[in-house]
Amino acid sequence: MTMTSAVRYQKENQIAYIAMNRPEKRNALSIEMAEELIAALHQAEKDSEVKVVILTGEGKGFSAGGDLQVLHSLNNSAQIMNYMKKALQIIQTMRDLDKYVISAVHGFAAGAGFSIAIAADFIVAKKDASFACSFTNVGIIPDLGLLKGLADKLPTAVAKEWISSGRHITAQEAYERGIVNRVVEGDLLEEATDFAQFIVQGPPLANQFVKHMVNHASEYNQDTNDLQELAVQTLLLQSEDNKEGIAAFFEKRKPAFKGK
Repeated sequence: MTMTSAVRYQKENQIAYIAMNRPEKRNALSIEMAEELIAALHQAEKDSEVKVVILTGEGKGFSAGGDLQVLHSLNNSAQIMNYMKKALQIIQTMRDLDKYVISAVHGFAAGAGFSIAIAADFIVAKKDASFACSFTNVGIIPDLGLLKGLADKLPTAVAKEWISSGRHITAQEAYERGIVNRVVEGDLLEEATDFAQFIVQGPPLANQFVKHMVNHASEYNQDTNDLQELAVQTLLLQSEDNKEGIAAFFEKRKPAFKGK
């Protein structure tokens, strides 16, 4: 396990566990934590043993969002832009990562904390967890990709209500709206680890392409998508993982995928 002042990183059984570690600040997003989160995500990306990342927060909640003390200390547009660009880089790194990211949410994911949670590929949430677009409570709009994320995932009227009311969304309501993949009552990390097993045991190359192709599916027309599928499938049909999957099927055993 490596320990820094703002982020904890641990690798176990092909899973990288990354935890925001400012519990005294409700894991509010400082520049230091943003930089360390980005570094931790890159560390997981480069580690060939890691197949999936589980992101969570220490203390009573996932993250309360932007650090208002830091934001109020910024005196001009250049300083604000620098903070925002660094925070946005977390979201972009999560989206661009070739590996799946699971947000394991307990307590609250508010403001930028909601942005980080929803930037993951999957969300596993404790039953008592809640999400809030708390930006409008202080007279601003959702950022770090959250506004578009909600607009893409929710009916228009629901997205507007969640954003403009700033109310707390329960884990169950988020699940019913397709934002959360699993609501759990037991130990959060154990449940998130259990959820991650289909990724750990799955084919890394195929999952990499699935992540990026689904993320960008709305950008392509059907003909472009068909060509992309054809090219990727031609590549994967020549992979060692495909040969292993077929052999395992005929031998009636679980495949041992290696990402090759």
